[in-house]
Formats: sequence, C-alpha cells, structure tokens
Amino acid sequence: MTSLRFFLLTFAVTHAVFQFAVATSDAAYPSAYGLDQSCTATTVSASSADDLVPVRREVYGGGRIIDISHRYHSEMPSWESSDGLGHFLWLAKSMKNGSLANNSEMKLPTHTGTHVDAPGHVFDHYFDAGFDVDTLDLDVLNGPALLVDVPRDKNITAEVMKSLNILKGVKRVLFRTLNTDRRLMYKKEFDTSYVGFMKDGAQWLVDNTDIKLVGIDYLSVAAFADLIPSHLVFLQGRDVILVEGLKLDDVQPGIYSVHCLPLRLVGAEGSPIRCILIK
Repeated sequence: MTSLRFFLLTFAVTHAVFQFAVATSDAAYPSAYGLDQSCTATTVSASSADDLVPVRREVYGGGRIIDISHRYHSEMPSWESSDGLGHFLWLAKSMKNGSLANNSEMKLPTHTGTHVDAPGHVFDHYFDAGFDVDTLDLDVLNGPALLVDVPRDKNITAEVMKSLNILKGVKRVLFRTLNTDRRLMYKKEFDTSYVGFMKDGAQWLVDNTDIKLVGIDYLSVAAFADLIPSHLVFLQGRDVILVEGLKLDDVQPGIYSVHCLPLRLVGAEGSPIRCILIK
C-alpha cells in the first residue's frame, strides 16, 4: 500500500470514528441538576449497558429552566376517576420479540395531565367550526408570565382576583393554589374539592385584566361547583387560553418566561402540553 493510500485510509477511519463519537455523545441527556455537567458526561461502553440509570429532572441548566409539566403515568389523576388514568401506554412492537425497533402506542383523553383547552371544549359551534388546539395562538402560550400564590382558604372569586392586584399589561398568569399544597396532581383519585375559578372570578379577570393565558395547578381552571359557567366565560371570546394541571411545586412566585407547546391535533378540543419556565 502506498503512503498516500495509507494516509487517506487512516484519515477516513479517524473521521468516521470521530463522527460516530459525536453522534452518540450524551449531550442530549444532561447531567442531573447540581452536578458539574462537564465532569459527569461520559461515554458508556456496551459492557456497562446493564448499569445505565436514566436521570429524571425537574430543572435544567443549573436551575435556569424549570419543567412545570407533570409526567404521564398510570396512577396520575384522571377526570372523575377513582382509579387514576390506568393503562394507557403499551409496547406494540418489541425488539425482544423480533421487531427491528421498539415502537410504543398510547390512548388517553386529551384533557389528561398538564394540558390545554381550546374553545371547542365547551362551545359546540366552535368545535364544529374548527376552533381546535391547532388554531391556538403560540404567541399567547409563550412569553413573560407571572406566577402568583392564591389565598389558600377559598376558590378564585372576583374578590380574590381584586386582592391579587395584577397590573394591567400582564398577559400570562399562573395561579398556584391549595391544590399544590395538597399535592392533588400526585393523588390517583380525582378530587372534586380542588380549588378553581368561580364564575364571578373568571368574569372579573376577563373584564378587568389583560390576561390571555390562565394557568392552574389541577385538572380544571374552573371550580367543580362552577365547572361549565367558568369555562364559558373564559372561552367565549376565543382569546383566552386555559392551561391546566401545571406542576408548580417549589417554584418561587415572580416573573418568568413561560413556554407551552400543545400537539397539533387537528379536530381536538384539548391536548397534552409541555410547559417550562425560564428564569
């Protein structure tokens, strides 16, 4: 083999190995919060594959990014269910059974876990006209947001809304309530005593603030006693977006940048949504 051919072959092999190393690095799976990412990132050999332990996180980037979405699992609460969500995810094709790849399938209500409501949720003529989650304004779902603590002894009424003193110009507000303190989103059985908006509280918000994104920490923004009336007030104008089932544990009140992205489900009046806060 000539020197030139040997050099070219060596270069090609080295380049291929380098590309493979880059493609298989674990940069997409950052280290756990609180650890030095530059020191903990390692390449795992095949012989140690049995020792792999995935790290599930709530915060990223040294605490700069906070995940405020709940994980989907069989024992999370589901609307009016005493047994939780139940079995919703299964492995339809398995490599262990001879398939070329693992492929899962799922079936769950669109208003499960952290999710968004579209106007067609409570207005049938909006549903028929096509006001689904694919028509929701991403500009409303992404931008500066205020996280506020709601008084813990009552639902969100007009009186409570007045007491919060939310300034004009604030477009996105996440309401943390007694639901978070009671950890209702971590309990399998649906609880009708959750805190939410009464009709007069919803009406006061629509009439007296600039809020277009309303987020709350249980499966409905509306109190169970005013379930439909409050939804009707919020969604009638088609300019307010409701994000429900947020995970607001251990997040300080204040201003953040919120980013929420629903699935583009044409024809669906609700969708699971991934929401994060960025400091």
